[in-house]
Amino acid sequence: MKVGVLTGGGDCPGLNAVIRAVVRAVDNENGQTIGLLEGWRGAIEGNYIDLNFENTDSIIDRGGTILGSSRTNPYKNPEDVERVEKTVNDLGLDALIAIGGDDTLGVASKLYSERQLPTIGCPKTIDNDLSSTDQTFGFDTSINIVMEAVDRLRTTAESHRRVVVIETMGRHAGWIACYAGVATAADYILVPEVAVDVDRMCRILEKRRAAGKLYGIVVVSEGAKLAQNEDFVTKDTEVDDFGHVKLGGIGEVVAKIINSRTGFETRCVTLGHLQRGGPPSAYDRVLGTRMGIHAGRLAVKRDFGKMVALLGTDIISVPLARAVGTMRQLDMDVFGEVEEFFE
Repeated sequence: MKVGVLTGGGDCPGLNAVIRAVVRAVDNENGQTIGLLEGWRGAIEGNYIDLNFENTDSIIDRGGTILGSSRTNPYKNPEDVERVEKTVNDLGLDALIAIGGDDTLGVASKLYSERQLPTIGCPKTIDNDLSSTDQTFGFDTSINIVMEAVDRLRTTAESHRRVVVIETMGRHAGWIACYAGVATAADYILVPEVAVDVDRMCRILEKRRAAGKLYGIVVVSEGAKLAQNEDFVTKDTEVDDFGHVKLGGIGEVVAKIINSRTGFETRCVTLGHLQRGGPPSAYDRVLGTRMGIHAGRLAVKRDFGKMVALLGTDIISVPLARAVGTMRQLDMDVFGEVEEFFE
């Protein structure tokens, strides 16, 4: 058996753990693994490297992906879809494992349903917003990075009697902001799932200041909106191959509102790509490894059109078509618990 593997979309801690585990699972069944370079771009152009035990065994502690990544979308150009199919046939691939988020896996799902290509999905995103899996690898590392950053910013905020607004990733779901905010005792958390109550936020900050807390911490998801039907705050009007705008700037907007409403000196820090860089946590190394093993086993069994997923503590498989297209938003029961501190 010959298996191809690719990593698409934003880089994420734990990707190399998945790659390593896929190689091992396939190798144990006397199969061969190749890595398509830079996501779907490699599948279009036929660029690949051979993967084996020797060149993947020591990559588990490395962030990013040794295969490179891109946001290339084959379905933007019908000819590119033909090229992907040609690459699969020319390389003699019996299976193609796509590791990525909703966009990358959406392509894999369409290639399976429309072209009958032997695709398998492995869910990846630090946003933790993919449906059909309880958690994605990369999320744990991300919230720990945000936690450490806020812990460091707290000393500056306290020393200068400031409010600091920390903008995190989270386009459609507030998992990162919520969990990191709880872990750092943030005074207020803003997420995409809940309409922002500016009056309440400022009232809480003023109440805390009056009670003797001389600084404030506010954590906001990049996808939070200040009004029900308001558009995202974006860096510019450019979109990627999947039609997504580049978010960024809501933190600055919130900081200006707080400064204006309360008179408290307020600064914004946007963590950006820092949140998904560097070595993966132990949890993400283990989760990535387990998902990679099961993705490799699906390939060996020729069980295509599936995605591996975490259900409780078990790794299961679900239909790719069911796993894509719907965002897994923040659990409102969790956010309801967090709101105990917003009084």
